[in-house]
Amino acid sequence: MELVIVESPAKAKTIENFLGKGYTVKSSYGHVRDLPKKENSIDIENGFEPKYEVLQDKKKVIKELKDLTKKADRVWLATDEDREGEAISWHLAEVLKLNKENSKRIVFHEITKSAILSAIQNPRDIDVNLVNAQQARRILDRLVGFELSPVLWRKVKPSLSAGRVQSVSVRIIVEREREIQAFKSEDYFKLSAIFQLESGEKLKAEYPSKIDNKSDLLKILEDVKSGDFKVLNVETKPTKRNPSAPFTTSTLQQEASRKLGFSVSQTMGVAQKLYESGKITYMRTDSVNLSDTAIAAAKNEIVKSYGAEYSKSRQYSTKSKGAQEAHEAIRPTYFNNHTTDGPSQEQKLYDLIWKRTVASQMAEAQLEKTTIDLNNGKVDFVAQGEVLKFEGFLKVYNESKDEEDEEEKVDGLLPPITKGETLLLNSFLATQKFTHHPARYTEASLVKKLEQLGIGRPSTYAPTITTIQKRGYIEKGDREGVERKYTVVSFEGNDQKEEIKTENTGAEKKKLFPTDIGIVVNDFLVENFDKVLDYNFTADVEKQFDDIAEGKNTWNSMLKEFYTPFKKDVNEALEHSEKATGERLLGQHPKTGLNIYARIGRYGAMVQMGETDSEDKPKFASLKAPLTIATVTIEEALKLFQLPKSLGTFEELEVSVGVGRFGPYVKYDKMFVSIPKGQDPLELELNEAIELIKKKKEVDANRLIKQFDEDKNLQILNGRYGPYIKFGKSNVRIPKDKEPKDLEYQEVLEIIEAQDKKKKK
Repeated sequence: MELVIVESPAKAKTIENFLGKGYTVKSSYGHVRDLPKKENSIDIENGFEPKYEVLQDKKKVIKELKDLTKKADRVWLATDEDREGEAISWHLAEVLKLNKENSKRIVFHEITKSAILSAIQNPRDIDVNLVNAQQARRILDRLVGFELSPVLWRKVKPSLSAGRVQSVSVRIIVEREREIQAFKSEDYFKLSAIFQLESGEKLKAEYPSKIDNKSDLLKILEDVKSGDFKVLNVETKPTKRNPSAPFTTSTLQQEASRKLGFSVSQTMGVAQKLYESGKITYMRTDSVNLSDTAIAAAKNEIVKSYGAEYSKSRQYSTKSKGAQEAHEAIRPTYFNNHTTDGPSQEQKLYDLIWKRTVASQMAEAQLEKTTIDLNNGKVDFVAQGEVLKFEGFLKVYNESKDEEDEEEKVDGLLPPITKGETLLLNSFLATQKFTHHPARYTEASLVKKLEQLGIGRPSTYAPTITTIQKRGYIEKGDREGVERKYTVVSFEGNDQKEEIKTENTGAEKKKLFPTDIGIVVNDFLVENFDKVLDYNFTADVEKQFDDIAEGKNTWNSMLKEFYTPFKKDVNEALEHSEKATGERLLGQHPKTGLNIYARIGRYGAMVQMGETDSEDKPKFASLKAPLTIATVTIEEALKLFQLPKSLGTFEELEVSVGVGRFGPYVKYDKMFVSIPKGQDPLELELNEAIELIKKKKEVDANRLIKQFDEDKNLQILNGRYGPYIKFGKSNVRIPKDKEPKDLEYQEVLEIIEAQDKKKKK
């Protein structure tokens, strides 16, 4: 019997179908060993030697694999082809005590029969250099986390954590937020005009520059009306647009975010399923290369589907120096499968990958760009148009752009026109515009930035972005726009008029915002650990991992070089650094004269009135979005100190409103009711609070299915996922063959007892 060990059960099932009889394919379900969570487990004095342990939830898996290895004639370690996969194979070999005589390492970047059989025919040993590179990353990240986190506990607040790549990612977002806060918007005018040709056709042209102010605008407008315009020059030249390279992990994450609205982690989860089911090649790669077989298959499909003129085979080269983790870009396994079955998300992502890959092997788009220069002796105007002569790859795919990369749209087809022709001014429109602050990061644009800086690797982007959100350092959310007035000056038929219009501006969707605690932690780390938080240093560490993977450096010496000065900085910060709260003095109370501060407290951002070392205890109020330590005003803080306040009574019991650790609330007797998002607790009226109380009572009443006289703490409730038993702080599932409302007290106790026994096993 031949035993093949892969990472995931879905992958195991697919491969087993290809190999047939004589092969048993089993999954390790990812990593089987790691550094223990509750201790450092790194022997620093002994060359940073790690002490691994089998993960608790993998002990059963390891026992099964050990039993199978004893029966197997040969063991094939077929984990993923990146560093992480190499490390998983190494850990399996160590734990299962495999020897080189009857075990081999195989890799493949696509799950097809030919790829699997080819891998078995070309086995290799475990690449120790790749393993060491992964070990170095894991150990370094553990050292940084274990050393920095206690510093944050003492100097900022308990339960915080730090990470080598995560903290740098937070810094990127914090710095962008500060750019935005410091940004001063400036207004300008943009002028366009419609001209009438001798043929009677119309031509739209633009004034070539921004107009700084209204007085300059009015002067230019008088010059515009002072004489007829002539065509000074007509220039038409052919242009080309080339297709983008096939997807890497990073570009797939970016494009799936822009086109499909997927989060980075969502993209990777869906791509993993497509790979494991044999529909696409390995999805963790920074390579843009395609195999000769793939290029030939793509060409065949293009010629068959669109015609030979649409085909142009190309090989792309990877710009990144560290690109070494996979042989090919992300592509469809079979190009003749234009679509795939399965869930909607898988269909959409597969469609994106198929189109991008096929387009990369198609002919350029052929365009014709025309530029027309106009002048009346005083003022220049320019008209531009672009005509698509041959669509080429655009027939299949067109890449999206980030907000900051958006260009001015070029007009389409222009009317026939000749040099020297006289044009009549038909109308003009001057619109007041405003400069925009730098765009906040989306998950997609953050991935792009991390890649540009050389921070992290394809496999780390998704977990990094997920982690900084879970830690509460970053929030992904929306912001409503604000109303803004702007001026429009228009002219038509000798009638010039000026209007004041309004627009909604500044609305944002799915953007990454730093939280107050994220900003405070970032500032503390930058001040005390500037080297670790430095972008170039972080990128250089990645290059050192690459050197280890290539056998150019040893992981022990690399870690020693990092750790010695780093540990010195840790000790220095613990001994000498001030406690960080992000404290900002807002002003004084108008009546009492007490200072009012915004700062981080034990439970998060808050405002404080009075001094902590004063005999009179200070008053506190929680800060909730959109208010932040950096932006809250003295007026807003004073309003918060009006809470909690009484609204009146309902059914002879007091109703009050306040803001707590988890947000604004209505208190009624012992009941707390959350106030809906966007509703100002200071503006809440008694009748509105009563409605919230009634709704809460109705929900609670519908929630209770049964309560027992024998024990009031024992209840059967309706939950989000169906009925369940609540006993004290424990929640217990109800067996499917039981009707919740018919359960008797003794039956419920038996169900609880049965579940307790199951947990102990």
